[in-house]
Amino acid sequence: MNIKPIYYYIIALVGFFGLFALLMLWNTILAPSTRFPVALVLLVTVTPLLLPMRGLLDRKPRSCAWAAYVSLIYFLHGTAEAYVNADERFYASLEIMLSLMLFLGSAFYVRFAGKQN
Repeated sequence: MNIKPIYYYIIALVGFFGLFALLMLWNTILAPSTRFPVALVLLVTVTPLLLPMRGLLDRKPRSCAWAAYVSLIYFLHGTAEAYVNADERFYASLEIMLSLMLFLGSAFYVRFAGKQN
């Protein structure tokens, strides 16, 4: 079975933009923080995701690899949030799923795109 690397890239993009949208909605509309300002929470949660964005959109393998590494932070946050906070377990489960999509899509894209060039 030979799957084209573009499909892995599409999975990574869906995970990336889904995670971005989820974090923006979760921290502003769905369940805003009562302890910290919303701007600070967004700065801390969304900024790491934006660092490899340009290279990810340009399909650069190094940036795709970094996006995979960064997605693990969100996977850890999602699993901890799902365990601790029962009220936001659904959002945490979405974060886990989207971070895994970003991780696996990026990792497989980097792995198989190198073979085609």
